[in-house]
Amino acid sequence: MEVISKRLLLAPAAALAASFGLVSVAVAEPTIDLKKESASVETLDTTKIKESSKVTESVPAQLDLSTTKPGSGMQRVMSVSELSASEPKKPVTPGMAQVTSVSQLSDVRPTDWAFQALQSLVERYGCIAGYPDRTYRGNRALTRFEFAAGLNACLDRVNELIAASTTDLIKKEDLTALQKLQEEFAAELATLRGRLDTLEARATTLERQQFSTTTKLTANVWFNLTGAFPTGDITTERSPAAGGNSAFIPPVRVGGVPSRVVRTRTPSITFGYYAFLNLTTSFTGRDQLVTQLVAGNGNSPANELVSSGFFNSWGTPFVDQTGLPPNSGLAVRELFYSFPVNDSIRVAFGPRLNFYRYFDQNRFTFFLTGANSFNSSGSTLSNAVDRGSGAVVIWNITPQFRLTAAYLAENTEFLNSAAGFNTSSNPTRGLFRSTNTISAELAYSPSPAFNFRFLYTRANLFPTNGFIGGSAGEPVPYGFLDDGFGGRLRDSPSDSFIANFDWLITPQFGIFGRYSYGRTEINPVNPARAEGSLQVQSFQFGLGFPDLGKKGALGVVSFLIPHKYISGRQFLLSGNGDGGTQYEIEASYFYPLNRNLAIVPSFYAIFNPNNFDSNPTVFVGNIRTQFSF
Repeated sequence: MEVISKRLLLAPAAALAASFGLVSVAVAEPTIDLKKESASVETLDTTKIKESSKVTESVPAQLDLSTTKPGSGMQRVMSVSELSASEPKKPVTPGMAQVTSVSQLSDVRPTDWAFQALQSLVERYGCIAGYPDRTYRGNRALTRFEFAAGLNACLDRVNELIAASTTDLIKKEDLTALQKLQEEFAAELATLRGRLDTLEARATTLERQQFSTTTKLTANVWFNLTGAFPTGDITTERSPAAGGNSAFIPPVRVGGVPSRVVRTRTPSITFGYYAFLNLTTSFTGRDQLVTQLVAGNGNSPANELVSSGFFNSWGTPFVDQTGLPPNSGLAVRELFYSFPVNDSIRVAFGPRLNFYRYFDQNRFTFFLTGANSFNSSGSTLSNAVDRGSGAVVIWNITPQFRLTAAYLAENTEFLNSAAGFNTSSNPTRGLFRSTNTISAELAYSPSPAFNFRFLYTRANLFPTNGFIGGSAGEPVPYGFLDDGFGGRLRDSPSDSFIANFDWLITPQFGIFGRYSYGRTEINPVNPARAEGSLQVQSFQFGLGFPDLGKKGALGVVSFLIPHKYISGRQFLLSGNGDGGTQYEIEASYFYPLNRNLAIVPSFYAIFNPNNFDSNPTVFVGNIRTQFSF
C-alpha cells in the first residue's frame, strides 16, 4: 500500500513537470575524427589532410535545470519519461498540443490510476500538454533523479503562481502534497544541486585555464624509422657537380644524352620526426581561421637513390620529410579563413591554402591511415601548387554531388624563396604571373560506401632556372624538362585529368583506383627550337581492409605506375632513364593503440627505379609512430 500511495502521490507532480517541459537530456553531438578525411580535414590534411577532432564530455544522467545554453549539444524533450540514465532514447518532436480536457488525450482512460490527477492538472490548472498525436504516453518509466528534477521544476512553477497572486488556482492540499514530496526527495534534490555546483566549478576552471576563448590547439607528431635497401647499384640522371650527390641540380646533356651518376652505396637507416601544430579559431561558430605550423628533420634514405627532380617521390613515406626551407626551424604550412555563404556553399581564402585538403581525396589513400608514400597518397600528376595563395569554393549541390573549384598561386612552405619559389608573394611575379593552377572537381557519392571524383587542372608552370619540373612541375610529374637540347624554356601551360574512386564492398573489404593523364607544352626560349609537348599517364589500383585485427585499423595494398610517358620523352632532361617504366607495390597497416597513438608499418618495392629497366629493385621499410592530440 505504501508503494501504491507513493505512485499516486507522485503522479500529479510528474505530470506537471512534464507539461512545463523543463527537463532536458544531454545528447552527444556528432564528431569528426582526424583519423577518419579527408580529410577533413577540415584536418587536417595535413597535406593530404583533412582534420579536426572534437571531444564531447558527458556526465551520466545529465539534467538541464535551465542552466544549459542553446547550441551546447542539448536536445529538448517534453516529458520526464523521455529521460534515461542507462539507455539513450530518440528525442521526441518538440511540438506539443495544448489540451483543455483530459478526454482529448486518446490514450488516457477513466480507469487509469492517475486519471484524476491528470484531470486536475488539465482542467483545474490548464498546464498539461499532450503530444502532437493527442497522446499522453503516461506508462513510460522515470528514475527518482528524473522525478526529483521534475519536482523541482513544479515547485518553481508553484512559486511563480503564488508570486503572481494567483492563489485561487492552488489549493492548500496541493501545497501540502508538494511539501511532502519535497521532504521525501530532499536527498536527491541536494545531490542534483551538488552536481550542478561541481559542473559550474569545472566550467569556470576550464574557462580560466583554456588556451583561448576562440582558438583550439591540436597537434600531430610522427616518428619515422626508415631504411632503403637496393639490391645493386642504382643508375640516376644527375649532374656530376657536387660529386653527383645532389638530387636538385639538373643534369647536363652530353652528346644530347643527360648525364648519369651511379649510386653504389646503400643508404643508412634514418630516424626522424615531423610535426604539425594546428590552431583553429572561430568567431561565429561556423567560420574558421586555420593556422598550421610545421617542423621536421626527415630525409628519407630513398632520396639518395633518385634522379634529379625526384626528391621526395618514390620510396619516401609522406611524413618522413623536413617540410621546411633550408635553415628554418618552423614554418607556416597553412593559413586561411573559411566561412559559409549559405547552407550549401562554403568559401576559403588565404595566402597559403592546402590543395590536398580539398581535392583528390580517397578513403584508402589518406596518408594518415592509408597508403602513405608520396607516390601513392594522391595522384603523381597533381598538383604543381601544393600550397598556394588564392581561394576555394565548395558547393554541396545535393547530398550526392559536390563541386569544388579553386585558384591557387604557388606559395609552398618547403620551397626556397631564394631559389625563385614562393612566387605569389614575390612582386616580380605576384599572384597571377607565378606558377598557378585553376582546378575543378566533381565528386559523386551515391552511397556512403562508394565515392567517385573527377578532377581537372589547368596550370601555368614557371620555369625554375630555365627548366620545368621538380617540386612545382606537375603534371611532368618529376624530373626536369628542357627544349630537347639542353636549352631553357619559357612559362609552359599544362592540363591534367584525374579520376579516382573508392568502394567499400563490405565493412571489412574495399577497393580503390586512380587514373591520371597530363600534357605539358614545351615553349623553348631559343626560337630555333621546335615547340612540342610531353604526355604522361599514371595508374593506381589497390585493396583496403578496414578494421583488420582491431576496430579502427586499416590495411592497404597498392599497385602503382607513377609515370608512364606516352610521347615527348626527348624533352626529359631527367626522368627518361633508359626508356623503362617504373612501377611499385606498397603495403601499409595502420594500427591504433588508442585514440591518440598509432603504429604504422609500411613496406615498398620499387621496380625499374628512375625508369631504368637495367636498375635492380629497391626495397623500403618504414615504421611510423603517430601521435594525435
